[in-house]
Amino acid sequence: MANILIRNAEIITMNKQEEIIYGDIRIRDNLIAEIGSGLVEQGDERVIDAKNRTVIPGFVQTHIHLCQTLFRGKGDDLELMDWLRKRIWPLEAAHDEESLYYSAMLGIGELISSGTTTIVDMETVHHTDFAFQALAGSGIRALSGKVMMDQKNADAPAALQEETAASLQESVDLLEKWNGYGNGRIQYAFSPRFVISCTEPLLREVRDLSERYGVKVHTHASENLGEIEIVQAMTGMRNIVYLDHLGLANERLILAHCVWLDDEERRILRDRGVHVSHCPGSNLKLASGIADTPGMLHDHIHLSLGADGAPCNNNLDMFNEMRLAAIIQKPLHGPTTMDARSVFRMATIGGAKAVGMEDQIGSIEAGKKADLAILNLYNFHTFPSFDVDPISRIVYSATRADVETTVIDGEILMDKGLLKTVDKDTVLHEANRSIKRLLARTSLA
Repeated sequence: MANILIRNAEIITMNKQEEIIYGDIRIRDNLIAEIGSGLVEQGDERVIDAKNRTVIPGFVQTHIHLCQTLFRGKGDDLELMDWLRKRIWPLEAAHDEESLYYSAMLGIGELISSGTTTIVDMETVHHTDFAFQALAGSGIRALSGKVMMDQKNADAPAALQEETAASLQESVDLLEKWNGYGNGRIQYAFSPRFVISCTEPLLREVRDLSERYGVKVHTHASENLGEIEIVQAMTGMRNIVYLDHLGLANERLILAHCVWLDDEERRILRDRGVHVSHCPGSNLKLASGIADTPGMLHDHIHLSLGADGAPCNNNLDMFNEMRLAAIIQKPLHGPTTMDARSVFRMATIGGAKAVGMEDQIGSIEAGKKADLAILNLYNFHTFPSFDVDPISRIVYSATRADVETTVIDGEILMDKGLLKTVDKDTVLHEANRSIKRLLARTSLA
């Protein structure tokens, strides 16, 4: 593990004071050892001159589907339930071990190269061990889990319909193999798909297992009005009321979307400490709606950001999500709503809180993990820089092409645009080969 000295940088710390510092960062092993000015080079350090560069905490994306990266462009112009039934479920059912591995690697390469250092990932029903192999080998920080689907549903392919006991056992087996891998870099999260796909016995057991093992639960809720109607018909309750009824609504729960909430559901989210992953790009593309994030922040509901999957976005770019999260609210609530700092907070320390690691990641502070990105904002589209809030420059002007270097757990995983743990040519070639094979197994070819 390299020791690194980053010099002469503009540093967006996102510490409690949200200080912006001009100086140096020393990384020893996998930790930020020191932040200051004029730090003296030590003999075993790699020195990175960051003059005219900006160092930010690595982005934490709290809702990703790496298993779907191969399906980019295959689910366009559909609403959620049709998107699932007609495209995503048939393609997920067609996955094999190799295709899932390269789907994960394709997404991981995109994430690392755009400054994301931690993800909360939901896989598909089968072959999840191969996604974990991709996560482990790539060096990214991740919470991930196999998706759980034990509710008998004529709309889902037979290959995605599980028996309750088998789904639970496979999840526990994966947890016991991978949770804590890489000195805690990889963690397991139980991942029931959504209420429509899961029986009550499974959800109750997930609740108990989450408490027993002390791990997160990651699922979808209240994304789409049609989905809510189905849940009400099944359970007699709205999504979040039902999850609370089962005892799942607590600080270990990460809920993707939460576009359509009533007052009772918002109260539950706030009072139980549930974490909400806002996915504006996905919600817009699937025409699901616009989540009331200003209202959630006002109600002190924990918010973070995620891109969701490649076939409903169609990229995994946090810069895109930050910009969208800010600007879609302004026509509804006024220009001062969802200011740049609020959104950047969601993308960094807010995500760290969602995964329960705010004392380790999400800000640049001595003693925290060395998860960060170096941006080159010395360019036409980000100038002038004089008397401009650096965070506003990042949220409203910067793009993923501005990310030069990404460091995760003290390791340089992208060095001036060159990925170190993902073989780009191989992954792109195998991605095309894999999707061709999957399409041939479905009626979508």
